[in-house]
Amino acid sequence: MDMAVEAGVIRQHLIDPEICIRCNTCEATCPVNAITHDDNNYVVRADVCNGCMACISPCPTGSIDNWRTMPVVRAYSIEEQFGWEELPPELSADELAAAGVEAGDAVAEPAAAEAPAASVGEAVFNSASYGATTPPWSAAHAYTNLYAPKKPVTATVTGNFNCTEAGFESETHHIVLDFGALPFPVLEGQSIGIVPPGTDALGKAHHPRQYSVASARNGERPGYNNLSLTVKRVVEDHQGNAVRGIASNYMCDLQVGDTVTVVGPFGSTFLMPNHPKSHIVMICTGTGSAPMRAMTEWRRRLRKSGKFEGGRLMLFFGARTQQELPYFGPLQSLPKDFIDINLAFSRLPDQPRCYVQDLLRQRAADLVPLLRDGLTHIYVCGLKSMEEGVVLALRDVAEEAGLPWEPLAATLKKEGRLHLETY
Repeated sequence: MDMAVEAGVIRQHLIDPEICIRCNTCEATCPVNAITHDDNNYVVRADVCNGCMACISPCPTGSIDNWRTMPVVRAYSIEEQFGWEELPPELSADELAAAGVEAGDAVAEPAAAEAPAASVGEAVFNSASYGATTPPWSAAHAYTNLYAPKKPVTATVTGNFNCTEAGFESETHHIVLDFGALPFPVLEGQSIGIVPPGTDALGKAHHPRQYSVASARNGERPGYNNLSLTVKRVVEDHQGNAVRGIASNYMCDLQVGDTVTVVGPFGSTFLMPNHPKSHIVMICTGTGSAPMRAMTEWRRRLRKSGKFEGGRLMLFFGARTQQELPYFGPLQSLPKDFIDINLAFSRLPDQPRCYVQDLLRQRAADLVPLLRDGLTHIYVCGLKSMEEGVVLALRDVAEEAGLPWEPLAATLKKEGRLHLETY
């Protein structure tokens, strides 16, 4: 911030609380830990942000791309930002002058910094830095932010069933929402926001919760204006403590005929290629299967038409047990010559733990030709904890085959062919 202090004025990076859906993408992506949050808002530390822009493209709503010209001495603190319900307006010329900023004063832009490169032996491996921030060149145009939190829409529940083994304690639901005659176009890889009813402990309306769309672009039922979601009922946190997820339990308890409040759609980069010869490698855990189901279903429908000769599909899908794996039954009915399915289970009785990254290494002989092929697109979706292991496995597979990882990864990122969406 030395340059900013000398100039006396900065271009402060802020997050719009009215649009932000609190998905944590920005905080997880920021390589310098400039972004933090409380129960109300996500905010940016002005004295830490270096303007690297790593958080801009991954944000599904665009709420992260906001800036205000501010005198250094009046830069908004994180405490101020935590209390905001909306962004403050730009300071007027008179307000800037009153703060000692003269017209023509240089505005300090923080120097952009590359995320630290990762290599074997480094203490810090920034897997998020390898994710593409642009969509595949052949992806369809995505519509985003058609319905903001202040102007949401209503959808009707037309289906809700447990898509894991009935009665199992880990319960995941496949939920179908119908929009009637209201335009709500979505593509595979996009997400929507669901606003739970009621208020939080502070008496404020709940923020939207983000869910990936699990259906193809022409609807859960082809030709209908509907879509599906994959929602796990949250009854404990990552440490195993009993909690009851507000949005997930609300969604899982919905009945056919109920209505829900929806915002979105979101996402313009985690999109599948339209090029028919494209190969798609899908790597996911749990409800991270939602966009993979959508992509698979769209390819299946194209193939069924008899006029589509598609590239290769590979799926690496992880869960603790078979009973916790969403869509296990339907997966078994997909033709072997259509999709190459690899399942990893980490909690099978009397079996060693197996994760998706282990399967990637086991299938190295099949992955290497795909990594060499410029038509291959790779998608990773699931818990944040899986991301590093998957990227490291891809690196190892490449380098053991004589493909230097850093230039390959740079190409995959530049061409929109390695997408990471973890939470």
